[in-house]
Amino acid sequence: MTMKTSLILPLFAATYVSAHGFLYKLGVNTQTYTGNLPGATPAPSVIREISTQDPVKGASNPSLTCGMNSTAGSLVADVNPGDAITLDWRDADLSNWPHSTGPMLTYMANCGSTTCDKFDITQAKWFKIQQLGMKDANSWYLADIAAGQVANSSIPSNLAPGNYLMRHEIIALQIAVSIGGAEFYPACAQLRVGGSQTGAPQASDLVSLPGAYSDTDPGIYTPDVYNPGFTYTFPGPAIASFITSDSASMGGSQSSSSSSGGNSTAPQSAAPSASPNSGAGLPSPTNAPSSSKSCRAVKTTSSQSSIQARHVNRFMKKLRLSPSLSGHH
Repeated sequence: MTMKTSLILPLFAATYVSAHGFLYKLGVNTQTYTGNLPGATPAPSVIREISTQDPVKGASNPSLTCGMNSTAGSLVADVNPGDAITLDWRDADLSNWPHSTGPMLTYMANCGSTTCDKFDITQAKWFKIQQLGMKDANSWYLADIAAGQVANSSIPSNLAPGNYLMRHEIIALQIAVSIGGAEFYPACAQLRVGGSQTGAPQASDLVSLPGAYSDTDPGIYTPDVYNPGFTYTFPGPAIASFITSDSASMGGSQSSSSSSGGNSTAPQSAAPSASPNSGAGLPSPTNAPSSSKSCRAVKTTSSQSSIQARHVNRFMKKLRLSPSLSGHH
């Protein structure tokens, strides 16, 4: 990448307007639970409803817990340790998820003796069970979601029974070249875990959200995200110490060991690929209704170099054609 190009990319990212979205469906083995459209009249669901498709902005935003002004669903899903979980993220018009750059993180929190539909989420203490970042030097697992696949997770195979929230989070980094540019998309589902396992987090594994992140953490502020050789550092805590390696599939490099941003090498295992939406009883996005949007993300490929080239070419074209961008009036 030339010096001129590397200077243009942050300028492009700062002026980039992105589309947004939400967690549309949660799959548990062969059972599928549908979430409510943002701001819609709520129907029974295990997924907490959010008020808007817009991202949570700022690491200290109260909505970082479970999404923008989230409200409890009226249902609780029964699951067991080791159960497969699929997460179908969509644009608010139910077309494909629009963002392809950034990590996906999964947390859980114990709701105690109350079911999670009645739990005060501001009191939640979260432990991380999974994180997926970059597949390789040129692509992210998130790009599979933007291509119409679902995210995969699982209930930890040794998790003790009880009432739990599962929090799945996408951190979109396409404009995170500036502090405050990261877009957080958290979503929470209300679960009741059965079985007779005994695994539980230690006190050192638990964090508050907000509280575990800073806007200047390396995995949230990423000025070099489009530069060759970029290595991603996950924000937040390390994978909880009781999680077995098959539950904590990794993508990327390191996991932050504390809210202060210290790094420790997280346990590595082969990261799963995403599955087609048709895999867990989930409809294919190609069948979803389309509508006009006020904003739309630039479509990307799995190649980071292709992303960079297309972004720069489009931006340079705008510079040539737009008087306001070129400085001529």
